[in-house]
Amino acid sequence: MTKARLDGLYIFLFGSVLFVLLGVGLEHAAPTSLTDFRGLYYPARCLVEHCDPYQDRDVLRIAQAQGGIPPSDGEQERQVVTQNVYLPTAFFFTVPFATLPWGPAHMLWMALTAGSFIVASFLMWDMGANYAPILSGVLVGFLLANSEVLIITGNAAGIVISFCAIAVWCFLRERFVLAGILCLAAGLSLKPQDAGLVWLYFLLAGGIYRRRALQTLLATVALGLPGVLWVSHVAPHWIQELHSNLQAYSIRGMNDPGRAIPSLVGAINLQTVFSAFWNDPRIYNLVTYFVCGALLLAWILVTLRSRSSQERTWLALASIAALSLLPVYHRQYDDKLLLLTIPACALLWTHRGIIARLALLVTSAALVLTGDLPSMILLSLYHRQPLTATGLSARPGTHAMVFRTPLVLLAVGIFYLWIYASRRSAPPASAESGSPAEVPSAPATP
Repeated sequence: MTKARLDGLYIFLFGSVLFVLLGVGLEHAAPTSLTDFRGLYYPARCLVEHCDPYQDRDVLRIAQAQGGIPPSDGEQERQVVTQNVYLPTAFFFTVPFATLPWGPAHMLWMALTAGSFIVASFLMWDMGANYAPILSGVLVGFLLANSEVLIITGNAAGIVISFCAIAVWCFLRERFVLAGILCLAAGLSLKPQDAGLVWLYFLLAGGIYRRRALQTLLATVALGLPGVLWVSHVAPHWIQELHSNLQAYSIRGMNDPGRAIPSLVGAINLQTVFSAFWNDPRIYNLVTYFVCGALLLAWILVTLRSRSSQERTWLALASIAALSLLPVYHRQYDDKLLLLTIPACALLWTHRGIIARLALLVTSAALVLTGDLPSMILLSLYHRQPLTATGLSARPGTHAMVFRTPLVLLAVGIFYLWIYASRRSAPPASAESGSPAEVPSAPATP
C-alpha cells in the first residue's frame, strides 16, 4: 500500500467514525427518531399478525398496541408509520425484523444501515483509489460524515444504496458475484426507484454485465414473489390501497411539490423547481418527464452504441446516479446515491486539465449542497417564518433552499452524461487493472 493510498484510507476511516458517532448521537437526541423504519416495521408486523399492511387503521392499531406511536409524533410522522407505500416485494426483507421485538429490531436495523453504508463507501473508495486515493478518501469521508440522516430516520435508502454500491463493486471486480446479485436484487425489491436505473445500465451494457443483470432479475423475482402472494392472500385489494396511500402522500404536507418548504429531508425531484413556475401537476410533471426523459434517452443510446469498459462504466453510473433521483419522488436521504460519482470523479482528476477541475467542482458541490451538516447549517440560517406565498412569489431564501438539491443533481447528471457521450469509442480496459484510459482535454461532439 502506497503512502497516498494509506492517507486516503485514514481520511475514509475518520469520516466513518464521524458518521457513526454523529448519527447515533443525533438519533438519540431527536424527539421522533427512526420514523421511516417504523413505517417499515409496523406494516410488516401487521402482515405477520394476518391483517392488512396497506390499511392505515390496521397498522395504527398494531402500532398503538405496541407503543409505536409516541406522544411526540405529529400528523406527518403518524402518516409515515401507518400509510405503507412500499411494494409487497419489500416484505421479504422487513418481515424478519418484524418477528423481533422493537428494541432488538431497531438496533439491528441501525447496525445494518451503518455497517452496510460504511462497507459500500469503503468499496467505492477502493475503486476510486486506483486513480486518486487521497481525493477519493476526502470525497468519501465527507459524504460519510454528512449522512447522519440515514441513521436518524432509518429509511431503507441507506441499505438500498449500500447494497447497490456493493453490487457494482462485485460486478466490476468479478468477485463475490453471488453476493452482488443478492444485494442488487434486495435493493430492487425494497426501493426500485433507487436501484432500478443502475440495474438498467448492466442490462444495456451487454456481455457479462447483461448476464449479471438477468441473474439479478431472477433473484428479485424469487425474493419478492412470496411477499406478493402472501399480501394478495391477506389483502386482496392491496393495489388500490397502495395507490390510495401514494395519493395521500402527494397531496399533503411537504410531499406536494407546489408546497415545498425547506427541510432536511425534503423532496429533491425536479418537480419542486418547475412547480414554482407552474403550480399545476399536469404541467410540472409533464415538463419534468420531458427533461428527464430526454436525458435518459440520450444516456440509453450512448450505452447501446458504445463498448463498455470499467472507466466508461463509472461515467455511466455517475450520470445515472444523479439523473435517477430527478423524475420521480425522492427525498434528501436518497441523494446518498451520489456515492457512485466518486470513482468517476477520481478517474477524471488523474488527467488534469479543465475536465478534471470541472469534475471536482461539480462533484464536490453536489456533496456539499446535499450533505446533512451543511443542510442543517443552511436551515439554521434560514429565517423560519410561515410561508405567506407559494410559487415565484415565495421568499428567495425558500427557492435557494428547495432548489439547491435538484439543480445540483441536474448539473451532475448532465456533466457526466456529456463526458460519457464524448468517450463512447474508448477502448475497453481490464476491470481488474483499474488503469485509467485516456480522457480528452475537451469532449468532442457526440
